[in-house]
Amino acid sequence: QVTLVESGGGSVQAGESLRLSCVASGKTISSVYVGWFRQSPGQGREGVAAISKGHTVTTYADSVKGRFTITRDSAKNTVYLQINNLKPEDTALYRCGAVEALDWGIPSLRLRGASYEFWGPGTQVTVSS
Repeated sequence: QVTLVESGGGSVQAGESLRLSCVASGKTISSVYVGWFRQSPGQGREGVAAISKGHTVTTYADSVKGRFTITRDSAKNTVYLQINNLKPEDTALYRCGAVEALDWGIPSLRLRGASYEFWGPGTQVTVSS
């Protein structure tokens, strides 16, 4: 069992940056795959970034490459999502998911919500123009 809690969201202006945190308990963060997902009203869930367990291999959705960075701090049992140059279209509820077993070799599975078993409640990001 893994418990996840996100934080770091807020209301910001376009062009600003935020760092979202996903703190895990129940498992060592480096022993699980972690993904960040977002969902806005009327939109489906979108996987934006994921990080492998063990070796730090990352993957990003094309829509966020160059602006989003996912990292892991094992000492704090935390995965971060750095978001730079925020845009109004980034407005969403951001949630992290974790899973112990994932076929990382199949790229399409890395950002698929159904691949993840444990979820946090999310942190809201609102970007105004």
